[in-house]
This record gives sequence, structure tokens and C-alpha cells, in this order.
Amino acid sequence: MQAILEAIQAGANGDDLANIPLPESYRAAFVRKADVGMFEGLDSPDKDPRKSLHIGEVATPEIAPDEVVLAVMASSINFNTVWTSIFEPLPTFGFLSRLGKESVWGTRHDQPFHVVGSDASGVVIRTGSAVRNWKVGDKVVVHCNYVDDQDPSSHDDSMLGANQRIWGFESNYGGLADLTIVKANQLMPKPSHLSWEESAVNGLCASTSYRMLVGRHAARMKQGDNVLIWGATGGIGAYAVQLVLNGGGVPIGVVSSERRAKLLQSMGCEHVIDRAAEGYRFWSDEHTQDESEWRRLGKRIRSLSGDDPDIVFEHPGRSTMGASVFVAKRGGTIVTCAATSGYMIEYDNRHLWMKLKRIVSSHFANYQEAWDMNRLIDRGAIQPVLSACFPLTEVGEAANQVHHNQHEGKLAVLCLAPSRDLGIDDPEKRARIGEDRIRRFEVL
Repeated sequence: MQAILEAIQAGANGDDLANIPLPESYRAAFVRKADVGMFEGLDSPDKDPRKSLHIGEVATPEIAPDEVVLAVMASSINFNTVWTSIFEPLPTFGFLSRLGKESVWGTRHDQPFHVVGSDASGVVIRTGSAVRNWKVGDKVVVHCNYVDDQDPSSHDDSMLGANQRIWGFESNYGGLADLTIVKANQLMPKPSHLSWEESAVNGLCASTSYRMLVGRHAARMKQGDNVLIWGATGGIGAYAVQLVLNGGGVPIGVVSSERRAKLLQSMGCEHVIDRAAEGYRFWSDEHTQDESEWRRLGKRIRSLSGDDPDIVFEHPGRSTMGASVFVAKRGGTIVTCAATSGYMIEYDNRHLWMKLKRIVSSHFANYQEAWDMNRLIDRGAIQPVLSACFPLTEVGEAANQVHHNQHEGKLAVLCLAPSRDLGIDDPEKRARIGEDRIRRFEVL
């Protein structure tokens, strides 16, 4: 691995990289099947990723014809890594077992360990015999849609594929490692003005936000739409704010602290609701929601934007879905992609059917949507939302911070990259876009 890193840092060409032997094993972050019961009896907040995520050597797998080996320079933490690390809502080894039964190549994934991570930036160091559009030496980022292209259900919209998966969550050999294997149709060009870690944080969250708001498969935001965004300085929320502003909409951002409110305003979001300062309590107890709080929120939104939200960007789930359905405009859309506060949701269905609202589900993005979002990032129209960076050895701490919502934006993890601010190939473009815009989330 050291020879590979030195060659990348020296700007080696593809032939030189191809001539360096692959190591028999590599360093990775993983959970162990033997640990699945370690948190039994604990409530979710008490389950500690620092105890379940291990750093160690794993054997380098053989690559399939449609795959590449990637030297991972940086990766990032997503909620699915947290879920894997605390074995909620179920252990991911069941996913690996099912993948293992599908094909000879799938068998590689069914292991007593699970290498996690659904984001990566790095350099291609091997290509399978069927790979056409990528070559050794290419600098790339990875999107996490793991698709069976031989299944006809994948070809209208790959997210509807019967066995569509999220790489690094429902497959093994994810991005929180020094090497990874990915399908060629997961690769996109690395934005030339960004560092390895700035490039690594965007794939999952930015593409998810794009599909939810812009793509034809979800809310299909129009110019002038009012969009209520929960968690507006979090991973997907911060990209959503930028997409709404970039597309001529009006974001109304909900956050939970004064510091986050100021960060949101610095992004150009004029309408900000500090949920904590204004004391919203949508549940009076664990079984009962308070409709008066829904009404108070709706009144507050109208006082800011002049109307109800055309779109509600929903991902907390249980804690907010009742309010989201209530405050959405007549004929409006609630688009949901997650349930970070709980997936058993409740809402008053009368407010949905009688006012012709709709709930649209959304899950990551297809290749075209991810590619289009990556292109916006490369053009500087959308900025990364990186707030902090950890070495791979501290991946448990990074995951724990995400688990307890102690972060803003995205947390990056350096894998092969020995330090920050490496991998910037176009400093002139970076200067045009502006260091203050690119690093906005780091100055908190």
C-alpha cells in the first residue's frame, strides 16, 4: 500500500500504477458477525460504534470483470454506517448472505466481517476485463448504487431494481478502507478543484438530495416553490438548501441551535426556524402527538415565506412526519428518504387525503442523477458540506458523533491520504469559486 500511495503522490501514470502488485490484504474498518449481540438490551443512544467498529487487515478480494480496484484516499460517515455499527434496525450480515447466494462473484461478500462505508474518492489501480470507460490512474468518486444490470427491473430506473443495493451497506468491501472494489457504473470523475476529503463527502448525501428535489422520480421542484427542509445543516439537508436556492426555490430551513441557524443564514437561506429556541414539542408523550404544535409550526412558516410549503423535505421520520403532513400545502408533496428518529411513523391521514397531499418515497439516486449532481459540484454550483475530518483509526469516534448528532454537514475520513488538502488539481478554479464558500462548514 505504501508503494501505491507514493506512486499516486508522485503523479504516476496508469502503466506505473498497474505494475505495482496489489497487496494480499489491506487496512479496513469493519464490524464482526461474532459481535452482533453485543448491544442486546441497550437503547439505541447507548449503543457505541467505537466498540463495534474495528480497524484491521482484510484479504484483498478478486475483482469481477465489471469492477475496478480503487485506492481509497478518503471516505465519509453516513447514517447507514452508524446503523451497521449498532446492528440496527437489523444486522447487515443478512444482506451479505443474500448477495452471496446470487452468483459466484456474490459469494465473495458473504464473510464473517463487513467492511463498511458508502462514499469514496480515490484512484483506479486495476480494471476488470469488461470495464470500458475507466482506466488505471483515473481520479474518481464513487456513488453507492449497487445494481444488477442483468435484471430487467433495473433498466427503467435502477433504483427500482428488484435486487438494488447500497454499496458498503448491503454489500461488503466498502469505502472506509485503503482499498475497495466497486462496479464500473459506480464511478464518476473527481471534481478537479476539491481535495480528496472534500470530494469524498458528497456522493451519497448530495445525490440523495438531488433525486428527492430535482429528479423526475420524486418532488420535481419548480422555480418559486417553498421547500421546508428538516435538519437543514445536516448531511442531506445542507445539499437540499443549496439545490433549492440554485433552482429558484425558497428554502425554509429547520435547525436545532443558534449556531446552526447562523450557518444556514450564511448559506443564503433567509427563512430559518430554530426548533430548539422556539420550543417545538410535536409529541406530548411517546404515544400522543400535539396538533397545536403542528398548527404553531404552520403559522410560523407562513409568517416567514407567506405560504405553506409546496414541498416538505422529510427525513427525521417518527419525530416530524405528523407535522410534515400537516404543514404541507394543499396538493403539496412530502418527500421522504429516511427515518433517523424512528421508522414507525404516525400522521393524521385526514390532512393527507382531504387536502390532496402526497407522500413520495425516495432512496438514494440512479447513476444519471448522481452524475448530474456530481457535475454541479464540479462546476462549483454546489459546495461540499465538510465540517471535520478524521483518520481511519478514529472512524468509531466519527460514527459516534453522527450517531448523536454532534456534527454539522458531513464528516470525512482520511484513508490512504496522509493529510488534508491533497488532490487539488485545479487551484485556479478553486480560487474562482472561493475558499470561503468551499470551506463554509468548517468555519463554525
